[in-house]
Amino acid sequence: MLLAIDVGNTNTLFALHDGEGFRAQWRISTDGRRTADEYYVWLRNLMALEGIDPEAVADAIVAQVAPQTLFNLRSLCRKYFKVEPLVVGEPGCALGIEVRMPNPGEVGADRLVNVAAGLRDYGPNLIIIDFGTATTFDVCDEDGAYAGGAISPGINLSLEALHQAAAKLPRIDVARPARVIGKGTVDAMRSGVYWGYVGLIEGLCDRIEAEHGRPMTVIATGGLAPLFSKATPRIDHGDPDLTMRGLAYIHALNRAKPGSA
Repeated sequence: MLLAIDVGNTNTLFALHDGEGFRAQWRISTDGRRTADEYYVWLRNLMALEGIDPEAVADAIVAQVAPQTLFNLRSLCRKYFKVEPLVVGEPGCALGIEVRMPNPGEVGADRLVNVAAGLRDYGPNLIIIDFGTATTFDVCDEDGAYAGGAISPGINLSLEALHQAAAKLPRIDVARPARVIGKGTVDAMRSGVYWGYVGLIEGLCDRIEAEHGRPMTVIATGGLAPLFSKATPRIDHGDPDLTMRGLAYIHALNRAKPGSA
């Protein structure tokens, strides 16, 4: 099986792919101080609950936006699974797409994985919205190239900043309010954040499409994608597992290259 690891700024997702689909997925907070030994004890116990033998792991792939985690994750794969992980963004890792940016190395690995997977599954002319620590908008061009995008503060980050900066505003969770006009402080905060982000989605997608010059398909992914996918007709598809499928796709693409292991 393939061990796919997606390291975000807030959480890290581990998943096992058996060649046909994902057998299991587990999430842990991202922490650059976590050692390979700690990762393995945690993973081994979770794999045991699913009836999966750690020796079934035959390969690994890592995409990360937190460089301080890479050494220990690479050590995890080498020491405990006896595999050399493929790392998205490193030389020799093919993505199947052109990265049409002045400095391709500064583009987050997860954003490139999303566009590679989106192109395969939905075709070109895409806007992919990833609801993570930041809310990112990434563009797949008419010829399938990664063409850039936009980055805005994530929803939970905005809620936390609102709580921290305003003494009388409580810490709340993200939820879809029944009304835009809130009848209390919590309702008003939920409305401003939720419907404000819907407005952000609609406005940015409209502007990106106008600049792009042709109709575009909009895909929502990330942990909060289900909360927003039905909120606006501007989002065509909700696909929370796009990034992990992209990792499995990129791994298969690279292992199929001549001379690959």
